[in-house]
Amino acid sequence: MNPFDLSGRVAIVTGGNGGIGLGMAKGLARAGATIAIAARNEAKAQGVVAELSAPAGRSRFYPLRVSSKSSCAQMVERVVGDFGRCDILVNNAGTNIRKRPEDISEDDWHEVLDVNLGGALFCAQAVYPHMKAAGGGKIINIGSMYSLFGAPYVPAYAASKGGLVALTRSLACAWAADNIQVNAILPGWIDTDLTRKAREQIAGLHELVVSRTPAGHWGEPDDLAGAAVFLSSSAADFITGASLAVDGGYSARG
Repeated sequence: MNPFDLSGRVAIVTGGNGGIGLGMAKGLARAGATIAIAARNEAKAQGVVAELSAPAGRSRFYPLRVSSKSSCAQMVERVVGDFGRCDILVNNAGTNIRKRPEDISEDDWHEVLDVNLGGALFCAQAVYPHMKAAGGGKIINIGSMYSLFGAPYVPAYAASKGGLVALTRSLACAWAADNIQVNAILPGWIDTDLTRKAREQIAGLHELVVSRTPAGHWGEPDDLAGAAVFLSSSAADFITGASLAVDGGYSARG
């Protein structure tokens, strides 16, 4: 028996229509899972759905405003209604506003925290009764290197991702008795549309990342696929409350 086989499982990936979310969605689909792409941009997501469905399986788009508890609940109910179950939740949807602490407005703060931290809680709350009734499940929260490190231009983002690691541990402790494992993945610097914008905004960022990363290069979205499959599989049944860095060694270098 292959412990990494996800055939028959249903996975929700929030923000799965691009970047690292798409990389993880592809990995889960290759492992046999049915993929629910929950996101805002339907046109972008439908192209992803067609791509994921082509080789092996089923994939559908579900509209989601992740900062809204009711939207999260409605999305999960639709997924369960369509597929009959929800085995895996990847809380990947996120946003960032790059400003120094003295320049962050109240609206900026709430936008980042409500999406990155509130959305993860609301989606987890929505899948919990279904996973409990099914006898277990897997929740993966996508943190960041800024869960560990600080930077002057991402105070709200860093606070949200640090809070997400703490939330991961709390959910892991609360739901372990229900056979629900909750873990976090902490991506390093991955080459996506969002980080390309960061390189445009922050002089010298590319060179800094390459020099700090022992692997000597930026990661690719597909580099997250293996970690997502592992933490979604029966091979990780005794792992909960953990944070796994996928960063080319970035966090190992002092």
